[in-house]
Amino acid sequence: MRIGHGYDVHRLVPDRPLVIGGVRIPYERGLLGHSDADVLSHAVADSLLGAAALGDLGAWFPDTDPEWAGADSLKLLRRVCELVGEKGYQIENIDATVVAQAPKLRPYIAQMRECLALACGIKTDAVSVKATTEEHLGFTGEGQGIAAHAVCLLK
Repeated sequence: MRIGHGYDVHRLVPDRPLVIGGVRIPYERGLLGHSDADVLSHAVADSLLGAAALGDLGAWFPDTDPEWAGADSLKLLRRVCELVGEKGYQIENIDATVVAQAPKLRPYIAQMRECLALACGIKTDAVSVKATTEEHLGFTGEGQGIAAHAVCLLK
């Protein structure tokens, strides 16, 4: 058994779509990044890479490479899952938390779980996604950005 942890954060800016866990969420701002800046998919991918001792997302998909400009993060996650499988591991479960003061994410959690599970090739009941605020503290609490943490178990 191998455990991995992933973390990602992106700044909220105008004129960008907000994509979290593969779900496009209506909001006046989106996350800034080289890809679609999906913090949840990135945190999950980093947890899987970490558990398999395969480095991090930036090493595999560098933001200096134009190939990944605007990339769909679920595609990146699918590739990460292939790499994990090639190393002989299978994903047992994923548990993730999105930290955002706004927008409210509860209506999108089920769809996020489904998108992540599909990308990882596992059952939806093996994926947990939670959302929390930071009670107006720090950059997420002030609405400047959104962060995500993820842990996974491989066997």
